[in-house]
Parts: sequence; structure tokens; C-alpha cells
Amino acid sequence: MSEQIMSETASDRSASGQRAADRASGRKALAAGGVAAILASACCLGPLVLVSLGFSGAWLGNFKVFEPFRPLFLSAAFVALFFAWRRIYRPAAACKPGEACAAPRVRSAYKMIFWGIAALIGASTVFPYVLPLFY
Repeated sequence: MSEQIMSETASDRSASGQRAADRASGRKALAAGGVAAILASACCLGPLVLVSLGFSGAWLGNFKVFEPFRPLFLSAAFVALFFAWRRIYRPAAACKPGEACAAPRVRSAYKMIFWGIAALIGASTVFPYVLPLFY
């Protein structure tokens, strides 16, 4: 019985440690920003990417349905990007050795992912305004 209590306590600690690592790294905010950026660009950039990959058909016009929601998705992307920036670029908290937040490689990887998602959000923001220049 004491072994069961010990294993439950260890699993609780590992789950709380994972939640703390997620909060410290900004992983969820980065993921939310990426998803919101992809949804924001679905109306305009999505059909262009699909045509570039060789897909075609009248059904590509259905992506225009996402156009009214574009400002909402962009707003969500910018808010998520702000929270990710706040988590990633704040001073490193005191971490125990062996935790993910203690490794400099992990922090630099999150910074690279952050800037990649920021570029995706920037592209989805300006793409509809730049698109007429290509016609």
C-alpha cells in the first residue's frame, strides 16, 4: 500500500514538473500562436500553397469562408506571441540541474521557434496586401 502511495506521489511530482516546464518555456503559447497564424492565413495563403503543391479544383474557393475570421485569428496569434515572448525572453528562473529550463540549448531552440512563428504571423498579416503586386 505504501508503494502505491509512493508511485502516486512520484507521478504527481512528474506531472507538476511538466506543467512547470510548460509554463516556464512558453510552449503552449508558441503552439497557440502557430495554430492561429495558420488559421489566419488559410483564406489567402492556403490556396496558393495548395496550388503550388499541385492540388487544384473549384473547392479551393471554399477557403474564402475563413476571410471574416482573419482579424480574430491574427489577434489571437499576436496575443499568444506576446505571452510566448514574455516567457522565453524573461530572465532564466532558478532551475534544478537536469530540468529543461536549465539547458541553454532548450532556451535557444525555443527562441528559434519563436522567431519562426513570428515570421509566419508576419507573413500571414501582410500577405493579402502584397498579393495584388504579383498579378
